[in-house]
Order: sequence, then C-alpha cells, then structure tokens
Amino acid sequence: MEEQVFPQTQPQVQVNTPVKAPLKLIFVVGAVVLLAIFLVVLFKSLSKKTAGSAEIIWWGLWEDESVISPLISEYEQKNPKVKIKYINQSKQDYRERLTNAMAKGEGPDIFRFHNSWVPMFKGDLDYVPVSVMNASDFAKDYYPVVSSDLSSGTGFVGIPLEYDALTLYINEDIFALAAKNPPTTWDELRRLAIELTKKDEQGAIIQSGVALGRTENVDHWQEILGLMMLQNGVDMTKPTGKLAEDALTFYTVFSSVDGVWDNTLPSSTAAFAGGRLAMYFGPSWRALNIMEQNPSLKFRTVPLPQLPKAGATTSDISYATYWAEGVWARSKNKSAAWDFLKFISTKESLTKMYTNSSRQRMFGEPYPRVDMADLLKDHSVLSSIITRAPYAQSWYLASRTFDGPTGINSLISKYFEDAVNAVNSGTPAVKALEPVEQGITQVLGQYGLTVK
Repeated sequence: MEEQVFPQTQPQVQVNTPVKAPLKLIFVVGAVVLLAIFLVVLFKSLSKKTAGSAEIIWWGLWEDESVISPLISEYEQKNPKVKIKYINQSKQDYRERLTNAMAKGEGPDIFRFHNSWVPMFKGDLDYVPVSVMNASDFAKDYYPVVSSDLSSGTGFVGIPLEYDALTLYINEDIFALAAKNPPTTWDELRRLAIELTKKDEQGAIIQSGVALGRTENVDHWQEILGLMMLQNGVDMTKPTGKLAEDALTFYTVFSSVDGVWDNTLPSSTAAFAGGRLAMYFGPSWRALNIMEQNPSLKFRTVPLPQLPKAGATTSDISYATYWAEGVWARSKNKSAAWDFLKFISTKESLTKMYTNSSRQRMFGEPYPRVDMADLLKDHSVLSSIITRAPYAQSWYLASRTFDGPTGINSLISKYFEDAVNAVNSGTPAVKALEPVEQGITQVLGQYGLTVK
C-alpha cells in the first residue's frame, strides 16, 4: 500500500500590514469633527454677542412713542447691547392689566405708576440703586412731595419724568370785563364766584363764577376737597372733627348755599372751555383739553388760593398728582432698566422730551426736578404749578388715575363722594364724615397701611 504523504506547504509568515478603512467612514468622522469645531466657534461667538445684552419692555402712559423714541435711540447708540421697547398703554383698566401681568410673571421691566399707587405695588417695585441715585441726591433733585410719595421701606421706588398738581384756571375775558383780579384766598374766591355768576329770568345759571360743591360734574373734585382739608390741617387718615367738618362744609357751600354751581350744568372742563365758567380747578394737562375744545379761549392759571396765614413762616400748600417710572422687582434686566432711567431722567433728556412734546401740542410735561424750575417760571399755564411745587402735599384721593374699582383712589373717593352728597342733601358734616373715617381705615388696612 502506497504511503500517503500530506503535501508539503511553505511555512506561513505573519506580516503586520495596515488595514485600509472604507472611504465612507473617513468622511463621516471628518464631518463630525468639523461640525464640533463649528459649534464651538458659533457658541463662543453668540456668547460674546449676548453677554450683557438685554431687551427692556417699558409700559408707558400718555406720551406718544414719537416723543420717547429719539431718547431711546440715543441711549441704544451708547449702549448697543440694550434694546428698549416702549409700549404706550391704554388708560382703561391699566392698573388691573399691570397687576395681572405681574401675577403671571409677565410684567414689564419698566412701568409707569401714579404717585398714590405705591402701597398697591410695594411688593412689585424695585428700589432705586444707590449707584443710580442715593437718598441725598434724590432729596436734592426732586420736590419734597416726590421724596415723600416715592419712599417705601428702606428706599425710593421710582423716578418721575414729570410733575403735575392742581391749579386754578381763570377766564381772562370774564375777569377783564368785570375788572377783577384773581383771588389769593378762599374768602376772596367765594366773593368773586358770587359776583361773577349770572342767571337768566328763570334762575338758571348761564355763567358760573366757579365749579365747586358737587361731585357729578366737577372734574377733579377729589383733589380740590383734599387740598381744602390739607390746608385746614386735617389728618386725612382720620377726617373727623371741626377742621374736617369745616372743609367739607365749605366745599359744598358753593352749590348748597351760594348757588354758583348746580347739577344741571355740564362738566366743569366743558363749561370752562365753552366760556361759561370764570374759575376752574384742574392739573396742567387739562389746558390741552381746553385748547382742543376752544382754541380761541383766552385763559391762564394762577397760584391756588390759600387760607389766611397764622404767621409769616406758614407755607402755602398745593396738591400734587403725577406719575413716575418704576422697575419691576422680578425683572431679569433690573440693572439695565435702572441705567436707562438714570439716563432719561437727566436734565438734558427731560429737556429733549419737553421739546419733542411741544412739537405735537401746546407744551410738554412740567419738569419734576428742582433745578429746572426756572425754565418754566414764566409759562402761562405751568408757572403756577411749579412755584407751588416746593410746598405741595398729596394723598390717596386723586381723580382719573384709572386704578379700577378695587384701587386705593377709587375706594377712598367713594366714601368722600357719599359725604359730599349727604351734606348737599342736608346731612350735617359731622354725621356725613362718620362712615368716611371707618372706610379709610378699612381701605388703608387692605393695602398694609396702619392708621395711628
């Protein structure tokens, strides 16, 4: 049997040779690396662009965007990382909409509020940083009433871009025809009001000396009554006693006794604009309404009448009602918001705003700064307001703040309205004021204000 021999083979030698990767895998890996590099570069680029950037939402009132936008543009040019969006809000339901937006966490960074609203927004208002304005500068730059109104807790909670207050308007033609001078005291005003009132054969008023005494057709009766009480030394948190009774009675006497104003007449603003009213009380912005209704009417304002002085050092008293700008305490852009308010509240910015406003209407907003008072000292409407500003006072009794049915002004106004109507109906002032004191205590307590 033939021997079987397995065929001989050459010994195998292992050689380490490189294995070529598929081209597709190379492309995938390369693409991933390039994408990673691109994302890193993009992230760094975006980080540089957004570092310190902010969009500020500003809810304003009254001022048209065309008045504000030049100041915004100027600030944005100096601060390119900050954008300001101004939204001129409707006055209707403004306070409720602002409150609801904040409750939802959607509040604006900056918002306008009335000087009497601080108790309603004290939890939402951020404090003015010392870097923006310290307490000493605030007290020096603004009128005392502003420092008092915008003070809350340990600091100030707003910066005003305007100031306003009650003043007395006179019809120059009526005064010239009667050869009369404007009154300086309330007794003079009462005598003049009687003399300047004219009635027809049926006893209907065809020309009134002054619009006082009622609530339904006297615009700004809240400020007028508040002024009378403050001038008479009444503690507004407890409006009882002879001083309060005398002020309330004096307010109503023009209708209930003197017959210079009654409920058959149109609103006091309409009556004055129509040339049928010799003296009218209102803030400065009412001049714009009057001019719109009757461009040919000749009128000016004069300082508010005062009570007889107890001494030479006794100061005159006026009644302030104005708006300020605040920063939402929960804003993510508080620092930028305050920096913008610091810029727009300077003398230079306020002057530009006034000029911008004056291009659209009769005049701009009165300046809130003490060091700008001389700029308006000769103005036919604003001078009477500015000259009394150092001695102004205010309280939670103001008209047309649009704070809604649960607002502090609306609630307190209703109690005083009932008191005025009661006295006009024959109720003694002492009785009419009893529910007012109780109501005020309740309303102030609702907003965390303690009546001592």
